[in-house]
Amino acid sequence: MTESRLRSAIATLAVAGLGIAAYMTCTRYSGGQLFCATGGCETVQRSRYATVEGIPVAVVGVAGYLALLATTAFRGSRAAAAGVGIAVVAVLFSTYLLLAQVVLIHAVCRWCVAGDVVVSLLAVLTIARFALARRLEGGAAGNPQSGKGLSAATFSGGADGARAPALETRRKARA
Repeated sequence: MTESRLRSAIATLAVAGLGIAAYMTCTRYSGGQLFCATGGCETVQRSRYATVEGIPVAVVGVAGYLALLATTAFRGSRAAAAGVGIAVVAVLFSTYLLLAQVVLIHAVCRWCVAGDVVVSLLAVLTIARFALARRLEGGAAGNPQSGKGLSAATFSGGADGARAPALETRRKARA
């Protein structure tokens, strides 16, 4: 898979997550009720775990998904690394919130779980994107024929600091 395709997949999932978080945010501020067949959504939304320092968790989700979406506007390992950082924090926070639902609130919000699934998929894709970007920028460390594959050298910029020949050719062509 190419970095461009990974960026597109990440953007698509970020928009899906943004839709979920925006729906939950709009419903909260409008005073409406979430569409929820089990009633667990309202129980979770009324709990003390639905806000962080007075900010609804759904608003935090909107910000996170927008930040992930923004990383897809840029190529390369720096943008990919930012995406990984955001996604990993989001997965950790989502895990905490899911545990709070199950253990402390004793209710599960289906919208929240949908967001958890989206953010987990985003974490996998952002990690894949980062690994690919580093391999493309890392020269011999990312060359499967070098025998090194995805090693520690891949994440440190390559064993000899060389750039992939195809990447250098593209850079020279742009100059």
